[in-house]
Amino acid sequence: MNNSQSRLTSISFGWNLVFMVVLVATAFLVIVPMAFVVIISFSSKASIAAKGYSLIPAGWTLEGYYYLFKTGMQLMRSYLVSIEYAVLGTLSSLFVMSTFAYVLAQKTFVARRFLTWLMFIPMLFGGGLIPNYILMTRYLHIANTFWIFILPGLCSGGSVIMLRTFIKTSIPDALMDSARIDGAGHFRVYATIVTPLLKAGLATLALFSFVGKWNDWFTGLLYNDNPWLIPLQTMLYKLMNNMNFIRDNASMARTPDAIAILKSLPADNLRMACTVAVVLPVLLAYPFFQRYFVKGMLVGSIKE
Repeated sequence: MNNSQSRLTSISFGWNLVFMVVLVATAFLVIVPMAFVVIISFSSKASIAAKGYSLIPAGWTLEGYYYLFKTGMQLMRSYLVSIEYAVLGTLSSLFVMSTFAYVLAQKTFVARRFLTWLMFIPMLFGGGLIPNYILMTRYLHIANTFWIFILPGLCSGGSVIMLRTFIKTSIPDALMDSARIDGAGHFRVYATIVTPLLKAGLATLALFSFVGKWNDWFTGLLYNDNPWLIPLQTMLYKLMNNMNFIRDNASMARTPDAIAILKSLPADNLRMACTVAVVLPVLLAYPFFQRYFVKGMLVGSIKE
C-alpha cells in the first residue's frame, strides 16, 4: 500500500478521539441503567422512599430476592422450563428455517417462487388471537403441553427469506455444484457446505430467537394451566400481579393488619430482582454469539 492509499484509509487522531468519546458515552448509557437495576434490587424500602433511585443507597437488603426465592421449587422449575423452551425452540426453529431457506435458494426447484410468496403473505396478514387459540386448543390439542412452546414459533417467514437471500448472495453456486458433481446429495451439501458458511446468519437469528423465546410470557399465560410448565417470565408476571393485588386490597382495607401486610411487602426491589433474574441468562448467552457477528463481516468475500 502506497502513501496516498494509506492517507485515504487512515483516520486522524481527532476523529479517533471523537469515535472513542461516542463509544464510551454509548457504553455508559447501556451500563448505568443495568447498574441501577442491580443496585435497586438490593436497596431497602426506606432508602428508596428517602433517596429514590440512587447508585449509593442508604440501606441494603435482600428482601426482594428473599420474596423471589420463597417460591422455592417453582422458581427452579420455571427456570428449567424457560431454558428448555429457549434452547430447544431456537435449535428446532433454526433447523427448520435453514433447511427451508436452502430449498428456496435452489434455482432448479420449480415451486420456489410460490413458496416464497406463501411465506411472505403471513408477514402482512395475521389470523388474530382467537383463531390462533382455537387452532392450538381444539385442533392441534397442544395446550398444557410443552409443544405449545415449540410448534407455534417453529418457522418465521421473514427469517426464512433472509436466510434464503443470505445463501444466494454469500455462497457461490459453483461451490455447491462441485459438491454435487462429486456425488454429494442435498443433505450432504446442506450439512457440510451451507451450514458452516451460514454460521454468522444462523448465530444472528439464534440470538434474536433466543431472546424472543426467553422473554415470552404470554404463551404460558394463555395456553398453560400446568404449574410444572410455567415459564420464568409467566411466573414472575403472576408473582407481581399477586403482589399488586395484595397491596391494593390492603391499602383499601385500612385495618392495622392490612397496613402491617402492606409495609412488609417489597415493591421496587422485588420488581428489580425479577428483572435481574430474567436478564442474567441472556447476558451470559450473548458472548457465545458475539464472535459470529465479527465473522459475518467476512462472509461473501469469496469471488468466483
